[in-house]
Amino acid sequence: MNKSEKTNVMRVLEQKKINYTSHTYTQDASTSGDEIARILGENPSQVFKTLVTRGKTGQYYVFVVPVEAELDLKKAAKAVGEKSIEMIKQKELLPLTGYVHGGCSPIGMKKQFKTVIHKTAMDFDTIFFSAGKVGYQVEVNPKDLEKAFLYTLEDIAL
Repeated sequence: MNKSEKTNVMRVLEQKKINYTSHTYTQDASTSGDEIARILGENPSQVFKTLVTRGKTGQYYVFVVPVEAELDLKKAAKAVGEKSIEMIKQKELLPLTGYVHGGCSPIGMKKQFKTVIHKTAMDFDTIFFSAGKVGYQVEVNPKDLEKAFLYTLEDIAL
């Protein structure tokens, strides 16, 4: 991969001295995370998506869950101490995070929001998630993520 193909996520991982492997794929708007995992020969339980929500208080939260699972809004709200949360609208994603739908990563957002990762991430030596651009993934040891950002581990999936 040449320098121009590096994403902001990759630069942050390198700056924090976190080992990673990058993966690329071709995706159209209808390709799901499960399908991408299968195309790349990855275990869908190891591939995570990044979801951004707003709580009743107006605070924003980031949740990282396996692509094959859905975010449980009640469990997620409880995990961050909110009465309720809702997904933000797709048009809000880019101005808020700097990322587009399908390329959102918990690393390198414009502002670091309280982040909760589904507890199953620690069941694996490595997990995959977006490298901050559609068609790019990074594979990292989930234990190394604490060097990049603060997060908690919870059961937040259906």
